Amino acid sequence: MTMAVMTGQKSIELGWGDGGLTNGVAVGSRASLIGIGVALLLMLLFILILILLACKPWRFLPHFRSLPHRSCLKAEELERPLVSDHANLVQELGNDSTRIYDLEGLRLQPEEYLSSPRLEGLVHKQRVPPLSTHVNQGDNVVLDVIFDVPDDASLSQTLKRPSMTHSLEVHKHNTSQDPSLNISSVSDGDVLQHLLPKDIGDQRSCLKLEVVSGPSRGMSFSVRSSDTKRLPLTLGRVPPSDLQLKDSEVSGKHAMINWNLNKLKWELIDMGSLNGTLLNSQPINNPDTETRQWGVPMELADGDIITIGTTSNIYVHITHQKECYVPFGVGMASDPMALRRGGKKLPMEDVCYYQWPLPGQDQFGIFGVCDGHGGAAAAKSASKIIPEMIATLLSDSKNLEKVLSLCDASHILRDAFYRTEACMEHYYEGCTATVLLIWADGSNKFFAQCANVGDSACILNIDEKLIKMTEDHRVSSQSERLRMRDMGEPLKEGETRVCGLNLFRMLGDKFIKEQDKRFSSEPYISEVVHVDRTRRSFALMASDGFWDVISLKKATQLVLQALQMTERHTAANGEQSAEKIAGLLLNEARNSRTKDNTSILFLDFNSISSCEVES
Repeated sequence: MTMAVMTGQKSIELGWGDGGLTNGVAVGSRASLIGIGVALLLMLLFILILILLACKPWRFLPHFRSLPHRSCLKAEELERPLVSDHANLVQELGNDSTRIYDLEGLRLQPEEYLSSPRLEGLVHKQRVPPLSTHVNQGDNVVLDVIFDVPDDASLSQTLKRPSMTHSLEVHKHNTSQDPSLNISSVSDGDVLQHLLPKDIGDQRSCLKLEVVSGPSRGMSFSVRSSDTKRLPLTLGRVPPSDLQLKDSEVSGKHAMINWNLNKLKWELIDMGSLNGTLLNSQPINNPDTETRQWGVPMELADGDIITIGTTSNIYVHITHQKECYVPFGVGMASDPMALRRGGKKLPMEDVCYYQWPLPGQDQFGIFGVCDGHGGAAAAKSASKIIPEMIATLLSDSKNLEKVLSLCDASHILRDAFYRTEACMEHYYEGCTATVLLIWADGSNKFFAQCANVGDSACILNIDEKLIKMTEDHRVSSQSERLRMRDMGEPLKEGETRVCGLNLFRMLGDKFIKEQDKRFSSEPYISEVVHVDRTRRSFALMASDGFWDVISLKKATQLVLQALQMTERHTAANGEQSAEKIAGLLLNEARNSRTKDNTSILFLDFNSISSCEVES
């Protein structure tokens, strides 16, 4: 096909092969139109995406609004989500470095995030909105404490489940009458501390757990609701469980107990154990044992029985107490030593106690150790009766004046032992009793005097001078052999037991005392010792399970070494220091393979600690 193209006066004939010019132009036009269309569609799609991103119309969907918003924070150039898997959270609960604290420095209670096995997030500190300056004095203020996620959150702040709101109603303080509270200048934490009801902060409860059956029978553990560093406490078979039960049917981390600050109640929760947890014979663990999910927190009451595994039963004892202050450090530790090598399983028959101040006597306190035999009933009775008797005797103004004027309480101690013996109706059970009475005179000088029956000993150390405050009343002791000789009934050579007992003096055991007049409840009374608090001074009381394997000299050396270490590291308070030393001494007795119940009470006269008194 040919085509003539006119150019000026000339015409040129152009020729094409197959297809020709017409078909070529048509194909090129269609390709151009298709390219332009695709480009326009892509531009429209890109513009539509930009519009959607800018407007975010999905925000108005109800389903999307209900979903929790999660964010990630960078730490060491890595993104770390603030949502923790359940298994990881369990591991974190056992690590002190991941403790969660609220604005007052108290650890937040776990009931809010342990209510379901699967968690939406961790816990964020409460933020209190600023108070309005237009609120009139005396008006009620309702603060909404909202658990949300700040934009500038850091890794030290953990997040709580969203959409959880609490209302806190308070009375606004009259700042004109109370200038110490300036709402506009204090921090959120200070505001919340002032606004929280005072009765909540003053509430204190003491929880004591006693293992009454199973391989670890006799073990006990106690904790106060105000002792946040020791909470929550865990029950399990292996460390770091606080109460370790050597029972093969108990899981490594079996259950946990914590103080619910909102409800002012102790709560028990199963930590996904294999064999489950029973509270008063009712299961509280999650029925799905394959996933090891946690159970629901259950409130504890005084007298409840916790069963973990199948044979380990734990008795719950709860008392409500008020806080007082002892003018020196006090530490207690005890262990039935029921699983010593070569020894038989023993129930716990020791009772270690103290009370400062005595009722109605702010300047007197009593500290004691009772070691029962034939059962623990006599020791428990003596530990309750003796303080009551001493307080009753000191309530007499003549007795009190005599003690303070003569600086001698021997008549008070002797009479208290006689009255206690008369009140104890224990015919086939008895106990040793060692009592240390401490008082302060008008010039704030402290004095100590001890009375005892049996072989639970007490020593004082004043400026590295050892003073033994008790006398051993064993059948083998020289003092008792001399007493038997003076009575005209001397003991045979090598005789160490009479009527099956190795003691001649004790409280209780009325049946044996009626059969053999050589048994007595007459106490040994020590001299009065002035406690010089300007020098290194301490007292150590312990049952015979400790003294059977630790000498007086070695015990003194152990305490002095521990005190030197404490002074180097400057312990937070005297109570913690005394508790650590008591625990160190108990471990020494354990390592020395004692085979008897062991209880230790340590007093550090150069420090101050707090105590709990039942209200």
